[in-house]
Amino acid sequence: MAPSRRAEQIPPFLVMDVLERAQQLEAQGQHIVHMEVGEPDFDTPEPIKHAALKALEAGHTHYTHSMGIPQLRQAIAAHYHKHYGVSVDPERIIVTSGSSPGLLLVFMALLEPGEEVVLTDPCYACYPNFVEFVGGRINWVRLDEGSGFQPEPELIASTVTARTRAIVLNSPSNPTGQIITPQRLEAIAALAQGGQEGPWIVSDEIYHGLCYGAQARSILEFTPNAFVLGGFSKLYAMTGWRLGYIIAPEPFVRPLQKMHQNFAICAPSVAQWAAIAAVEQCQEDVARMVHTYDQRRRHLLAGLKRLGFPIPVEPTGAFYVFTRCDHLDPDDYSLAFHILDHARVALTPGRDFGPSGRGHLRFSYATSIDNITEGLKRLEEYLRRFYPSVVS
Repeated sequence: MAPSRRAEQIPPFLVMDVLERAQQLEAQGQHIVHMEVGEPDFDTPEPIKHAALKALEAGHTHYTHSMGIPQLRQAIAAHYHKHYGVSVDPERIIVTSGSSPGLLLVFMALLEPGEEVVLTDPCYACYPNFVEFVGGRINWVRLDEGSGFQPEPELIASTVTARTRAIVLNSPSNPTGQIITPQRLEAIAALAQGGQEGPWIVSDEIYHGLCYGAQARSILEFTPNAFVLGGFSKLYAMTGWRLGYIIAPEPFVRPLQKMHQNFAICAPSVAQWAAIAAVEQCQEDVARMVHTYDQRRRHLLAGLKRLGFPIPVEPTGAFYVFTRCDHLDPDDYSLAFHILDHARVALTPGRDFGPSGRGHLRFSYATSIDNITEGLKRLEEYLRRFYPSVVS
């Protein structure tokens, strides 16, 4: 007996390999500066925790509707109307245990074996694994670093075939931290016909709200032929609460609901009640966190430029900086572990994010200014030791 081929062949999530090696070093008494994981270091805001306690006291600890409690779905719909000016029927919203299970459900609903999905390169590390696990094929569209990793609508259009079922967008982006311009979003949205006439858009909007300047736009402002993935982990510092949602076109709602009933039953009940408070009561908490992220972003960017890392276009969203490292070593995987072992700074190798991610590193600034300062100091010492020609 052996595991299935799909289980054997799925690639590892490399950021977790780095994290687990860092944890081994910490168990040996080493101090590690973590800049690999994309997890807010803030505590969950008090209104959310208070709402969770109230839910516990009220006995809201049982199964909910498989699509989520109506009050939360209504709050999400109201949020999209307030922030994006779009009307979303709460009956098109499915609340899930995080946005990742939502993505898997969407690709399961969209794809027959051999059908295609357009992915940008680089992209979030798990997208291709979701697509290929359900039998889909990937058409890559490479992003140009010099233009700030902005997707080119003409290149995307050239990859669409009769078998293309979806175009995946992520803005603000993981790993690049870039926000897709409204003009490009509109042009890409024009490619989305849905059904037999053309592909759907799958828009991962999990980092919405984490913007430093221009705000991210929702794909629903430009086309109804789209699935939106959102959640509470990043903006509200709720990673451990495991709560996300899908906004789906009406024909897909019942199929998605049936799969969710079978595979998950429902999202966590207490987390759902707490999430209402996140949407309705935590604007000041969010503003404070975003301001702090922006300070960290500026500090990290200045430090990386001083150390010779090229950043042609500064990122203005999420909490990542994605920069070339091939002037040090084209093998980003080996380099990341060499830095971890010798500088005690944990970074994510760029190959985790697609073919063109090779020769890059991703830095996360979801950590304190003090940690960023210490990480930059250790990195400078590392460069002076192993690559003295690149630092002045």
